[in-house]
Amino acid sequence: MKHLGFFLLLFVLATACGDKDKGFKPEHLLSEKEMIDIMTDVQIIEADLNYQKTQEREQEPNDTLNIIPKDYVKMSRVYYAQLFEHYGITDSIFEQNLRYYTQRPTELEKIMDSVMQRLTKEQEK
Repeated sequence: MKHLGFFLLLFVLATACGDKDKGFKPEHLLSEKEMIDIMTDVQIIEADLNYQKTQEREQEPNDTLNIIPKDYVKMSRVYYAQLFEHYGITDSIFEQNLRYYTQRPTELEKIMDSVMQRLTKEQEK
């Protein structure tokens, strides 16, 4: 259910985009399958970061003296750098493609449904 918030945000972005960007097409257009793969990994990264934050907050007060707080912004940058390297893209390519697909709600919904199905299958394993 935590993923639902991310998907709602994407829908808000999709509906908020004006007609000025309708003709926008990234130089390196990722296929729907590539976007499904990447967005699935994005959700896993975000879930991991949220889990780590929750675990850190739930530590006993006495335990926190021995724990160095994590820099989640830095961790996020590292995770995303690894993600982009794995898929052979840059953050700019990802952002352009996210912008492209948010302007096409039908395609974005299809991608997001596939991501949710994939995550649900992984969670059942």
